[in-house]
Amino acid sequence: MTSNERMTVGDRLDGKVVLVTGAGAGIGRAIAQDAAAAGAAVVIMGPSDNVTETAALVTDAGGRAVAVRGDVTAYADVAGAVALAVERFGAVDGVVHNATSRYSSVMSTMEGLGGDAWDDHLGVSLRGAFNCARAAMAELVRTKGRLLLMTSPAAMEGSPTLPGYAAAKGAIRGLTKALAVEWGPLGVRVNALSPLAVTPALANAQRENPEMEGRLRAVVPLGHVGDPATDIAPVVTFLLGDRSTYVNGQTIVVDGGRYTTL
Repeated sequence: MTSNERMTVGDRLDGKVVLVTGAGAGIGRAIAQDAAAAGAAVVIMGPSDNVTETAALVTDAGGRAVAVRGDVTAYADVAGAVALAVERFGAVDGVVHNATSRYSSVMSTMEGLGGDAWDDHLGVSLRGAFNCARAAMAELVRTKGRLLLMTSPAAMEGSPTLPGYAAAKGAIRGLTKALAVEWGPLGVRVNALSPLAVTPALANAQRENPEMEGRLRAVVPLGHVGDPATDIAPVVTFLLGDRSTYVNGQTIVVDGGRYTTL
């Protein structure tokens, strides 16, 4: 049974248009594919050519997608992606800001954290979220849509080796709450998602350190690190759909029970 066949009518995104940043690979690609399988047209944004690969995977499966190369730190690029969504598909019903800094998996103390890394964390995560919100607001208000921003456990419990990442993702939670309060009366729901999943960076790290996978499984009560396609993306699709209309201003933690006090 395919993921599309498992969906009820309430889970469907038929007629909706979703913009996903950082969708060239990993969690972003899985989100785009799941939203498309649920019936949405997807605009796949990222800085590299792999966005075209994601779009091809969607269209080859019978979905509707368009790829756009762009930098979320540049407002013009994000605004261009929103304009393309409206031009090609007629609306923007949801925006998922999944893009994250290339330094996200680079461990460092504050003393060793360089200014370039700090700026990239804040630029991609926080300025990117700011640009997505500004560029898409008018459309999201018109469609009574959804904005979903990605955060992390590091934002909520801190991290001694990822201070820049933790700071940026913590600020994402503050922005989520502020926008949820401001935009709720306008009919727009704003939430954050904190996932634990195997990403390309984590997969590379596990190949270099084969013992890492076992250690990670041991600390997750469900016994495995999440799969982007089967564990994370369906929750995003739910938050984009009509069965989550009363969820607003929340951080949804999807981590198999790894963190139970967040």
